[in-house]
Amino acid sequence: MNIIKNKRISRRTMLRGMGAALALPALDAMVPAKAAASAAKAPVRMACIYFPNGVWQKSWIPEETGMDYALSYALEPLKEFKEDFTVFSGLDKANSRRGDGHYAKTANFLTGEPVVKTTGKDISVGGISMDQLAAKQLGHLTPLPSLELGIDPVISGIDSNVGFTRLYGSYISWRSATQPVAKEINPRFVYERLFGEKGTTVNTKKHAEYQSFLDLALEDAKRLRRKLGRDDQVKLDEYMDSVRAVEERIEFSMKPDPREWDAPEVDVPGGEHFNRPGNFAEHVRIMLDLMVLAFQTDSTRVQSFMFANDVSGRNFSFVPGVHDGHHQLSHHENKEDKIKQYTEINRWHAAQYAYLLGKLKSIPEGEGNLLDNSMILFGSSISDGNRHDPNNLPILLAGKAGGQLQAGQHIASPKNTPLCNLYQTMLGAMGVETEAFGDSNGLLEDMLVSSRYKDYNPVC
Repeated sequence: MNIIKNKRISRRTMLRGMGAALALPALDAMVPAKAAASAAKAPVRMACIYFPNGVWQKSWIPEETGMDYALSYALEPLKEFKEDFTVFSGLDKANSRRGDGHYAKTANFLTGEPVVKTTGKDISVGGISMDQLAAKQLGHLTPLPSLELGIDPVISGIDSNVGFTRLYGSYISWRSATQPVAKEINPRFVYERLFGEKGTTVNTKKHAEYQSFLDLALEDAKRLRRKLGRDDQVKLDEYMDSVRAVEERIEFSMKPDPREWDAPEVDVPGGEHFNRPGNFAEHVRIMLDLMVLAFQTDSTRVQSFMFANDVSGRNFSFVPGVHDGHHQLSHHENKEDKIKQYTEINRWHAAQYAYLLGKLKSIPEGEGNLLDNSMILFGSSISDGNRHDPNNLPILLAGKAGGQLQAGQHIASPKNTPLCNLYQTMLGAMGVETEAFGDSNGLLEDMLVSSRYKDYNPVC
């Protein structure tokens, strides 16, 4: 039994100390009474996760539809979470058919609007991205309106093969048709945004002088712990352990490996330089862990993450059976060896998605868990990389939006169903007011628990 030893604490209580301001996860002590606890609803969170270069569809799309379907080979890493996510097929981005190559598909992944073909600065993706629309309406409820993460730095210049600026390949989140939202690729900077006092900068310190935010706030944590009941003490301890683990992994990953090579130095606007982890797989996992912490502490309810920029040629030789670059293999030319490697890369991305879902599902919240109260979109902007086709896109959605959405099924929509129908449905589940989004022409009714959304009031 969880007995609160003192009066309740605010949902916005922070652990503070000399520049640290660690947000807390939801605790029972934050609920004023049992009656309020039974009526309170956890907020719905949304994350949009993008991977480049499409998929080999025969190993991605399940053969059966409905609830009783068998996972395809590429999706087998998600077996443990089959009841927690939905596979979509038949979704289309019609406005992406106007441009050759990747750029006209990736830049509007979350807008669904036409991308202006340009080699200059007159960029446009037609409108605001759906994640930023949610952040615009709900961002005032959290310390951070949204959080945009990635692995690769922004790439400029011109792709002369298709006549598009490469900037289009570096963003999926857009504040407006012409204003992309910069993504953060340095995990230490993300950690600082989540847990540092406003105006505090750990990244300007030398590595040897770096001091843990957790250490700075430890005394405050001890004082708070004494006020909590047993169950909340366990929750607080587990949360602090999670933060510590991520913190230590960030610091370790940023150290150069003398046996191999230094973590790459990256140029950013303003002439600054910073390092990022040299191990791609670990870099990805750390960023996913930070996303979990951001949702767990209600630091934000809207996030996006790019595994890589568009046209990524990253070598995936760390994956068994793969020895070539991603973009090269996506142009498989129906050659068996390339298809096998391409499929293993698809499967690796699915495994990272499974890792994120597992982390979210392990965190209790309300009558369920953090995953139950979330919507985690996962997909690419083209179907088959060899064809650059924006039809029948590889899209998954995990989570139940606090009980509003069904999961555990394969929904095969009629050909040319707008992807934005899914976005319109997700926005409604977030409580975002909009009559339509992008080229949407309706909702995806098959994913709704009822014919219309249940009453939902975001928790402030």
